[in-house]
Amino acid sequence: MQDKKPLVIALMGPTASGKTDLAINMAKALNLNIHNVDSRQIYIDMSIGTAKPTEEEQKKVRHFLIDLCLPSNPITLHDFQSIASTSMENDFKKQKIVFLVGGSGLYLQALIGGLEPPAVPPQEFLRNQLIKIEKKERHELLRSCDPVAANKIHPEDSRRTIRALEVFYATGSSFSNQKNLNPPPWNILELGLNPQDLNRRIQNRTKKMYQNGLIEETEDLIIKYGNDLELMKTIGYKEARSIINGEINYEDAIEITTQRTSQFAKRQKTWFKNKHNPKWLNDENPLSDALSSVYKVLG
Repeated sequence: MQDKKPLVIALMGPTASGKTDLAINMAKALNLNIHNVDSRQIYIDMSIGTAKPTEEEQKKVRHFLIDLCLPSNPITLHDFQSIASTSMENDFKKQKIVFLVGGSGLYLQALIGGLEPPAVPPQEFLRNQLIKIEKKERHELLRSCDPVAANKIHPEDSRRTIRALEVFYATGSSFSNQKNLNPPPWNILELGLNPQDLNRRIQNRTKKMYQNGLIEETEDLIIKYGNDLELMKTIGYKEARSIINGEINYEDAIEITTQRTSQFAKRQKTWFKNKHNPKWLNDENPLSDALSSVYKVLG
């Protein structure tokens, strides 16, 4: 390395791009741990629908920032940043490299882009009121008080819309105005995956999720946490719940989940293009390309 700053390797890419397999192989080659930066894999009991690394995969390489909390007790971006920063610092004490892996752009920005999200705890009464409002009306409400945030948050993203409104009503200041940038004191190597066959990967992974028990996992979540859990509206779980409720059939659920996943992947790619500058890895041998990039930085 050119200086003595610690190195953070951030492997990013849209959902189903192959981050988990590549990350495990990279971590084994470099003798590193993996720090998860996926906003749904932090929740206990949500494994199949979030494509969380399996127990077998987690035995191959130690993973951090997985299963942090219950779905019924979601944490804020500020909470995650605090927990993740501590985890990273602990790893830095043992070695001078930390390996981040995930596709949640805002979470990555909070860790490597110096984003400082507002420390506003959940406002349960306000959330309960906002949930009762229709999505379109709720997003228009956000646009009226924070147009910058409204332009960045998709109208279908109820969780982030409600969070932005929550911050505004709790502080009297817009969510976008409270997000400061304070770049961390590390060298950062951003690596990106964007395979040409992403649509095929999404289709195959969606089918595999349902075959591996997504419906059963959703049933367990409903039993444990109730049918109205906010996270049950996210990709995969919403469609599985609709099957359970008799609203759609199995084939339609797979088709809708695949479509929603593809739309989400497009938004992720737009985020990485606008907010990051990763070295995009080649499709033929991403592992070799990634390791070559790391060794080049290490010198």
